[in-house]
Amino acid sequence: MTADPPGKQRILVADDEPHIGRIIQMKLEQGPFEVILAEDGEAALDAIERDPDIALVVLDLMMPKLSGLDVLARLRATDKTKSLPTVILTAAGEEDQERNAMRLGATEFLTKPFSPKKLYTMVAQLLGVPVAAATGEHSSLDLG
Repeated sequence: MTADPPGKQRILVADDEPHIGRIIQMKLEQGPFEVILAEDGEAALDAIERDPDIALVVLDLMMPKLSGLDVLARLRATDKTKSLPTVILTAAGEEDQERNAMRLGATEFLTKPFSPKKLYTMVAQLLGVPVAAATGEHSSLDLG
């Protein structure tokens, strides 16, 4: 395992759509964050198991192997990850899933399509990072 770049907090982004993960990564890495990408729920849990320094998790709700809800339930059932901040990405119209995620302990929700700048602001606030660091040309892209 490599050391964190100075002042960087690690964020795990789990989304089965690679282009969404890469755009989120590009936006978050404009600030004081290092992003680790996972393509499904199992890969997300593996990454968390391997890297105890992950500061926050962004989970797509609908993923293969394990859904975002499955991953969230496992995170909350484990002492070392039960308070790990977790942002859930949901598609419009998934209100029941949002309620389930809230019951399981999701920290925040963001509905697709979403602005990467809004996600950056949410992550920065959850981790106590000044939001003024959020700049960049990709901030107006809508992802869905």
